[in-house]
This record gives sequence, C-alpha cells and structure tokens, in this order.
Amino acid sequence: MRVPFAIFLLIGVLYLSGPAAARDESSDTEKVHWSFLRRGHPVAPRLPDAAASGWVRNPVDAFILKRLQREGLRPAPEADRRTLIRRLCFDLTGLSPMPEEIAAFVGSPDPLAYEKLVDRLLASPHYGERWGRHWLDVVRFAETEGFEYDRHRPGAWRYRDYVIRSFNDDKPFDQFVREQLAGDEIDPHHPDSEVAVGFYRLGPIRRNAGNAKVAFSRNEVLTEMTDSIGAVFLGLTVGCARCHDHKFDDFSQADYYRLQAFLAQTRESDIVLADAKVKADWETRTSKIQADIKRLKQALETAEGGERQRMRAKLTEMQRRLPPPLPTVSSVHDVPVERTAIHVLKRGDPDKQGKSVGMRVPVALVTTKTPELPLDTKNPRTLLAAWINEPDNPLVTRVFVNRVWQYHFGRGIVATANDFGVNGSVPSHPELLDYLANAFLDGGRRLKPLHRLILLSNTYRQASRSTDSSRARRKDPDNALLGRFPRRRLDAEAIRDSMLAMSGKLNRKAGGPSVVVPVEDDLVHLLYDPGQWKVTADMGEHDRRSVYLLAKRNLRLPFMEAFDQPDAATSCPRRAASTHALQALELLNGPTSHRLADAFASRLVREAGTDHAQQIECAYLLAAGRAPTSREKELALKFLDKQPLREFALALFNLNAFLYVD
Repeated sequence: MRVPFAIFLLIGVLYLSGPAAARDESSDTEKVHWSFLRRGHPVAPRLPDAAASGWVRNPVDAFILKRLQREGLRPAPEADRRTLIRRLCFDLTGLSPMPEEIAAFVGSPDPLAYEKLVDRLLASPHYGERWGRHWLDVVRFAETEGFEYDRHRPGAWRYRDYVIRSFNDDKPFDQFVREQLAGDEIDPHHPDSEVAVGFYRLGPIRRNAGNAKVAFSRNEVLTEMTDSIGAVFLGLTVGCARCHDHKFDDFSQADYYRLQAFLAQTRESDIVLADAKVKADWETRTSKIQADIKRLKQALETAEGGERQRMRAKLTEMQRRLPPPLPTVSSVHDVPVERTAIHVLKRGDPDKQGKSVGMRVPVALVTTKTPELPLDTKNPRTLLAAWINEPDNPLVTRVFVNRVWQYHFGRGIVATANDFGVNGSVPSHPELLDYLANAFLDGGRRLKPLHRLILLSNTYRQASRSTDSSRARRKDPDNALLGRFPRRRLDAEAIRDSMLAMSGKLNRKAGGPSVVVPVEDDLVHLLYDPGQWKVTADMGEHDRRSVYLLAKRNLRLPFMEAFDQPDAATSCPRRAASTHALQALELLNGPTSHRLADAFASRLVREAGTDHAQQIECAYLLAAGRAPTSREKELALKFLDKQPLREFALALFNLNAFLYVD
C-alpha cells in the first residue's frame, strides 16, 4: 500500500517540532527519566538482605549479590594474592609491581596486608598520574588547537599537572569542579585558579591563517564549551539541543542557549609569566626570525626541484631556531563589556538568530524554576558551578561515581558514561549507583574513601573465572552483573610505561613541560608546520611516563594510537580495547619495542647473569608477575639455544600474560 506524501510530510513536521517543543517551561514529572530524579527518590536505597551473606564484606557486595542471586548466579572465588597485587597496581598507579613487592605481599602473614596495600597505592604519587589520565580523557585534554594549523598552546601542560596534583591531594570533588568552572572568578590570586579554568581552553579551536588576533567563530567556541560542560559534568548529550529541541531528553533548545549564556562573558586569556624586559627581548628575537621565515615561504612558492627541497630544509631549520615560548598559563577571564549576546539559533546557525535569552539552568534538572539572569550578571560561572555542585543536583555525583566504577571494572553501572539520558544505557544496579553517590557525598566528596569502599569489597577481589561459567555466559554474557572480575587488556600508557619499567629505563620524574619524542620524519612533514615538533634534547626525558608526553592533536604517536589512545577532538568517556594486527606489528617491529628489548635484555644479564634458566625466571617475574610454567620454561630454553636474549625480551612484550590483567 502506498502512503500519501502528505503523511510523510506530517511525520516530518512532528519530528522536527520534537517532543520537547511544548516543554520549555514545564515537564511531566510523572514521566521523569530515572537519572533526573533526586537521589533516594522517594527514599534512600536500603542495603539488600542478600542470602549467603558470608560473602558480603561491605555494602557493595550486598547489591551485587542480590542481582546475581536473582539470575541464579554465584560470585567467583577470591583471586590469589599474585593476581590481586598486579590488578591493584595497574588499577591505581598504571605500573606493574616489582618482583620484590609481589614476594612481600604474597608471603605476608598480616591479615590486613591487602588493606595496607590499597592504602599504600592510594598514597603513591603515581596514583595521580594514573587517575589524572582518566580525567584528561574525559575533558579531551590536548596541548594544541587542532584543525589544519594545530597551533601549540604554551603552558597547557600546567592544567595536566594541576589535575594530577588534585588527585594526589584527594581534593574534594566539589572544589575540583568549582576551580575548573570558575576559579578565576572565585579566587583569582590562588595559583591553581588561573590554571584550572584552562578547562575551557582544552577543546579544538579553528584559527584564521593561524593568527590568534583575527576574528574567529565565537559561536563555535561557545558551542564547544557548552557541549563539554554537558558531557563532562552532567553526563548528557546537551549538544543535541543546539539546533533543535532534544529529540529524547527533557532538554529544549532554549535550555541549551540559557546554559550557554553563563559563558557569554568568558574570553580566552594567555597569562605570560615574565616581566616586561624579558617579554620585549623575546618579541624582538622572535619577530626577526618570523620575518625571515615569511620571506622564505614567499620564495618557496616559485621554487622548483632541488632548490625547493633545499629551501624546505632551511625553512624547517629556521622554525627550529625560534625561541621557545615564554612561560604561559592558558586561561580565561570575564570581559563583561565584550559579552556575547546569546540568541536561540535556528538550526544552530549564528546568522539566523531567534529570541535572546539570559542565564538559567535546565528546567528538567531543578525542582523550582528560576528566572533568567541578565548577561551582565557578575561572576556568572560561579553561579553555574554552585548549581552543578548542589548536593541535590540529580546528575553530577551519579555521573562521577559511575566513572570511578567504570575505571575499576571496565564498564560503568551505566555503560554510557557520557549519556545518562533516555538513549543511554539502563543502569545494571541502580540502587548501588545511588548508594555510592550518597556515600561519596557523605564522605566529603573525596575520591580515595570511595576507592577503598570499592576495592575492599569481595566484588573487586573475585577471580576472573566464574565458578559456573556456562550459566554465566548464557545469562550474563557481558558480565554486567559482575559474577567474576573482568579480564582486561592494558591501555596504551600502561603498556608503554610497564615496558619502560621492565627494561629499567623508566624515568619517574613528575610534572613540568611536556616531552617531545622522536617520530618518523614522514609523520612530521605531514604537519602544517613541521617546526612545531621540536624533539626534547635530553634523551633521558624520552623515558618519562606517557602522561607527560606532548598531547598533539594532529600527530599521535604510532605506538599509542595502535593501542587505542583516544582522539582528543571530543570527550572520551570510555576507551576502546581493540585487537588487530597493527598492535602485534608495533610490539614486534616498532622502534619503541626494539629499543626497550635491548634494555630489557641488558637488565636480565645484570640481574640474572648468563644462565638461561635464571634469565627466564627473572623475565617472567618482571613481565607477568609470576614464575614461568614448566611448559613456558621449556619453550623459552629451546628458543634461547638458537636466538639472542634481546629476541626473547621482545617476545615477552607480546605475551598475553603481560598485556592483560586478570
């Protein structure tokens, strides 16, 4: 049967009007999505009376066991101590435990050895490097602006160090949020404030001909900032409402621009940490070289053949002679006189302005509708931060504790960590999510007590193999109910950092300017300005932890990219964990693997001598945290009868026992 065209037209009109068209000022509270409800609605979650309570070590276990029992499943037994220390070390620090640490933990008669290990790792300075990296993924941290010019932002690394320091200090989460959203307004003289609001500068930005003083699209900048606030703190796809009312969530287009209005006064600010004389000298030196570069580029347009190649080489050399940038903080500040008029834009087009709007938080997320505030309101982002930090905000705490759970178990209670809306995943354990959110608030919004609650549970201590695997595969194929601990591959940073540690090359220096390591010339020449890739002169710096490597949008290191390091163009709520041939090629043939295999082989000779059996024993303890099996030892001895030790070291980098954590 043919459907009349008018029917299609009617459907189209209804779709474009959207379900949120008439709910700008009100909503049907009886149909509120679960994540928009106050926590504990109508009452706070109670601990379940789960059977077999001998397994329940803390409240986390009670919620997990209740769901398992409902499906007729049983939790896995506790993992052995070798497995647990390796799991904890990678989880909390991103580094493998050393053999002596493993031996001490495995052999300890102390009944509180596990609890003390958790506390020691949480107190490690490497904890902030590991968990700070998770936050940097979410906020799409990079030190360059992206797009074709990908200009570097001097001093962007200061935001990275601020994040790491905040995690190590166990800074309360509400303070952490407040500093990033409005630190410059609240406490402009605090050293962290100007750095923290660099949050607004983290996204990609389009420049005109690379000139920062040429007008750029203000609308794109405001859109990037608004979308990031929605994804990072609210766990909502607010960007869907830029062009029309949200098709699924109770979030109108007007709500989107009212949220954006809090940023109307916000302008970027590069704060140079140098006196007037130093600035003047730098500008004089830089302008002379820049003038020479400009002349050479003009001549290059008409050059041909060998002369063109020589001129390109000279251009690269001149670009490398540019003085390093002055110490700078990438920040923002309010400029009320330059505030942007905020309008509801038809289809998101800045040339099609609708009604003007002021500041107001989304109607669906507050219990009482508030009036719009004018755009010249003082300290607008402080007001935004206060609402986001409000204990009764239904989303922010849920979103954050869900992220924490995800990084411990590989999957969140809500699997879509950046989407708590209607199109997001249904929570596997909704009562547990709210219990954790309430516990987090009651604990002063400090992260380390939340870690302890999760890590000390029997749920976290389970083995990665289920006692009734066939039933579990049938009833819970994705292990969402956590009847066992999920086996996971290490991420790119943990693989590289552990290879450095195994080989004895890891430089544990913390903080400071980012490190630029050598890469293939072909990749560098693909950049708009190859002179940007200035390799750090001190070779020892090249072996620092991966979190300290330069985060450049248009050139990701091949090793890191192969192991799913995310593109920093958008917020990464959860990293992919792919398996493909390029990973094996990188581990077997890549320059990083070969250099570190040489160092690993040298370490084995230093520590185990020339006896092959001792070398194999030492290698497995460093790579896998355990001794080799009899079969592994037999194969390794046969291999070393014919191949050099460095080839054996290279093979260890490719072991599943090294690349995966049980």
